Amino acid sequence: MAIIQDWLPASQENYEKILFWWKLYPLLASFQWIISWYGMGKTSVQSRFNIPGRIAWMTMEVPGFTTLLYIMSTLPTQHGITDLPWQNKVLAGLFVIHYTYRAVIFPIIQPSMSPIHVLVWANAIIFQLCNATCLGGWLAAYGPTTQEEWKAQNWSVLQFSIGLVLFYVGLTANYFSDEELREIRRGELRRQAKLKKRGESVDKHYEVPQNGLFKYMLYPHYFMEWIEWLGYWIAAGVACTPARSFLVNEFFAMLPRAVSGGKWYKQKFGEDKIKGKYVIIPGIY
Repeated sequence: MAIIQDWLPASQENYEKILFWWKLYPLLASFQWIISWYGMGKTSVQSRFNIPGRIAWMTMEVPGFTTLLYIMSTLPTQHGITDLPWQNKVLAGLFVIHYTYRAVIFPIIQPSMSPIHVLVWANAIIFQLCNATCLGGWLAAYGPTTQEEWKAQNWSVLQFSIGLVLFYVGLTANYFSDEELREIRRGELRRQAKLKKRGESVDKHYEVPQNGLFKYMLYPHYFMEWIEWLGYWIAAGVACTPARSFLVNEFFAMLPRAVSGGKWYKQKFGEDKIKGKYVIIPGIY
């Protein structure tokens, strides 16, 4: 049963329209280079249009994997497909694994989360819905749906295995980088609790992360997420346009934030405190 006829799940014609516009997302993301405002995280500011961090994060991220699961469960039947190849199922599973952590577990285990502006929240929902529609459509009906079709695009088990390793390396490193940031926040909450107990004023306090990959770069969690989705694209094959678009769109969405964040660290802590650290791309920047 379609939620929105010919759009959710998308007909092939509408899938191709959405995919066309999805490939142009880097143009929209590039506006971040000229707009310094970003209503989320360290740069979150007070606004009547803010949404509490945990609620905003969960509601803007969950639509991605739930939409993909819905498409995977409905679209094949509409196209007379009774059973999808194992590759399609594994790739769908990898997507769900990532977003089970990112959309559900992540906001629950965060010690604290800054409010998120409604414009950032809305943009994230659109990103998730477009991405899930493109990936879900490709995996469920519009990409290879038989072993013969997989072989026809020069796919191999070795290639899939390499992609899978990269995916899990990225996912694991991303989690441990997040955990380092969480530990800093836990320490900050303990510090604030002690000050409040003594009746002293509490100001927001920041630190430069120093453990794990943070020894070498300021945004390893961004970089390792790129590695994760690079692995996903390799596993799906270079012919998988939605997986490639997802990787490219993540890069264009996250790079300006990292560059802006690097400047914030320099202004906040000084050049000496971050000396020797790359911002986001090891050996390059």
